Amino acid sequence: MINFDTAWAAFSARDRSFDGRFVVAVSSTGIYCKPSCPARHPKRENVRFYRDPAEARVAGYRACLRCKPDEVGRDRIAVARAVALIEAAEDIIALDDLAEQVGYAPHHFHRLFKRATGVTPAAYARGLRAQRAARALTEEATVTEAIYEAGYSAPSRFYEGGAKRLGMTPSAWKRGGAGVTIRWTVADTSLGAMLVAATDKGLCRVSFDEGEDALRERFPNAEIVPGGAALADLAARVVASVESPDRDQDLPLDVQGTAFQEAVWQALRQIPIGETRTYTELATIAGNPRAVRAAGTACGANQVAVVIPCHRAQRADGSMGGYAYGVDRKIVLRNREGVE
Repeated sequence: MINFDTAWAAFSARDRSFDGRFVVAVSSTGIYCKPSCPARHPKRENVRFYRDPAEARVAGYRACLRCKPDEVGRDRIAVARAVALIEAAEDIIALDDLAEQVGYAPHHFHRLFKRATGVTPAAYARGLRAQRAARALTEEATVTEAIYEAGYSAPSRFYEGGAKRLGMTPSAWKRGGAGVTIRWTVADTSLGAMLVAATDKGLCRVSFDEGEDALRERFPNAEIVPGGAALADLAARVVASVESPDRDQDLPLDVQGTAFQEAVWQALRQIPIGETRTYTELATIAGNPRAVRAAGTACGANQVAVVIPCHRAQRADGSMGGYAYGVDRKIVLRNREGVE
């Protein structure tokens, strides 16, 4: 069933993340559109929602020539095929070749892929290789073997991009983070004590109600040291993001996840202050509309509370959903951002 109020809100906002989930039929014109159609909106009483174009056509409507709603399904199929090609390839596929294989012009498919997944085809491929490298570094006998196993043509190619993405050197990764220094402090906020921890590259853990012991358990092979003056400025900016969420702190991060998790985290960071997104919307933006539970899991795997604002996620029915640090804190954070 399609919730009329939710669908109408998405249509009113021309929300692209709902494209492909339903179509909008207008009784006064006899056409159906995708939710993001740029045409002037009709009166609410003239609108009907259908699950797909086929259902709208059975009801007697024809496709809008401006937004071309029938092409949404084709776009999703093309993106899914491109993802499969990228994941099966040993080397990164050039954009021109990838677009040709799925039947699109390169510049158009580049925008299409990024809109659907949150990243470009090249970034998706790099992320996939970095994940394979991280896994191989725990399985292969040497770093060099792991680099080739991950699909890099030479160690130099890995160090150009993969090592940066991992957030630490490959040797340190293989030793479970040994040799990496993490500085930490516990700062007072109006929502309680907050652990702030960072490597030289950026924040790796921001959480409520945790301290040094929890940090050592999470990073057992890293060198854990008090933050002192080296962390003071960054910690103050983190606290400011809790107390004044309307100010963009642009904080550096050193966190890693799967390509899907990182796409969800990126989607969360792109939500304007004062707005929310459902787990379904986040999954759609991340490139897999059916992975709603995985989107929730990605929110739960978020290592840096508030900085990646998973408190802006909610269920499709408008209810709050869970929060690792308690729903009461989630409510306060949302209220400070203007969400009732």
